[in-house]
Amino acid sequence: MRAQGLDAFERLAAEFARTLAPGNVVALAGELGSGKTTFVRAVVRELHGHDRGVASPTFVFWHRYPGKPPIEHLDLYRIEGPAEAAELGLEESFDLGSIVLVEWPERLPALIPPHALRVEIEGAGDEPRSLTFEHP
Repeated sequence: MRAQGLDAFERLAAEFARTLAPGNVVALAGELGSGKTTFVRAVVRELHGHDRGVASPTFVFWHRYPGKPPIEHLDLYRIEGPAEAAELGLEESFDLGSIVLVEWPERLPALIPPHALRVEIEGAGDEPRSLTFEHP
């Protein structure tokens, strides 16, 4: 799918959000600046009615957005390996009662469950975005 501009990109994310249910894991892949956190913000807004507090968890690795359903937001960009992920307790985020959104899943593929949905975002800056949705 192609999104011309930020509004179209956020609309696609909102449409996708309406397909999600507790227990879903979404692996968000794309270059730096492609809009992974913007995608998460649109999902949270669609499911919770607001996007307060949604920010990139690059330096804290994990944000939890309470609501129905709760949304876990992980960023694996700075994770060095499985031992660090275990030390941070990141596997605990994969709660069946939550929706889990993971940025940079390629940094730690062993952490991502096989049933994860994959969203590939291409483009950055003011460019149009191309989104590819893959279901296992």
